[in-house]
Amino acid sequence: MVGSLQLISKCSGGAIANHLKKGFIAIRKKGHLCVETEAVDFVDYSKHSKTLEIRKNPFPTDTRVLIVDQWIETGGTMAAATQLIEKMKGIVAGIAVVAMEEQEIALKLKQKYTLVTGVPCHLQPQINSQYLNSFKQFDK
Repeated sequence: MVGSLQLISKCSGGAIANHLKKGFIAIRKKGHLCVETEAVDFVDYSKHSKTLEIRKNPFPTDTRVLIVDQWIETGGTMAAATQLIEKMKGIVAGIAVVAMEEQEIALKLKQKYTLVTGVPCHLQPQINSQYLNSFKQFDK
């Protein structure tokens, strides 16, 4: 099964689920799902308390779930997503993101789970600083 956060990640998560011929489950911030939900509270990158939700009984026990998102900044939202999957008695098979900033919670996620990004090693320091050198051409 493939789970994804945020609206933009639903597109990539849905495409990955389709390609893998697996099911798809949405993991959203509070109030965006129109079914009964289970929830986990967390603190996001803006230091605000938020709630992440998943539908009740989303999959059978021990279902492996790949979580897809576009960006891990602090790791709070992704940590909440892994908590939800495990609260539902699923197994986090891995995490796939476009980019991850190497901050404390994010690094703990990387240690605990298989986590892959699309960022080459030589660009990681730029991701961590939230500024790609290629943006310089637009600063003029």
